[in-house]
Amino acid sequence: MTALTLVQAVTIVTATLAEGKARGFAPLCAVVLDGGGHALALLRDERASIARPDIAIAKAAGCLGMGFGGRELAKRAQTVPQFFVALAPIFPKGIVPVPGGVLIRDSAGGLLGAVGVSGDTSDNDEICALAGIAATGLTGDAG
Repeated sequence: MTALTLVQAVTIVTATLAEGKARGFAPLCAVVLDGGGHALALLRDERASIARPDIAIAKAAGCLGMGFGGRELAKRAQTVPQFFVALAPIFPKGIVPVPGGVLIRDSAGGLLGAVGVSGDTSDNDEICALAGIAATGLTGDAG
């Protein structure tokens, strides 16, 4: 497994926002966290609301912390909501169990980091995250 590079992270956030703009989605914010949960790149459309970076970080960090993409986290949160409520104080960067948080994997399936996107519907956020990851040739795992 290799480490996620700054160049890859910048490509992901740039391509993510470009995908949203091309599709006419609401203004987005995208963040890439490395495998240790540290931010490598964050871009916020100047029209996106001020809380979008925090939401995007929480989407990505929750996926890393649980080891599942946001779509799987959403399913699990519906099944055991009290468990997910209990996680909030445990996860210092937050957890938002909805689509829009996507794990980044290398060609061998190794975990490199995660993308979090916020601004439009969660499904649309996920579409953009997957497009951003695909722009690097890496694989997105939405759960």
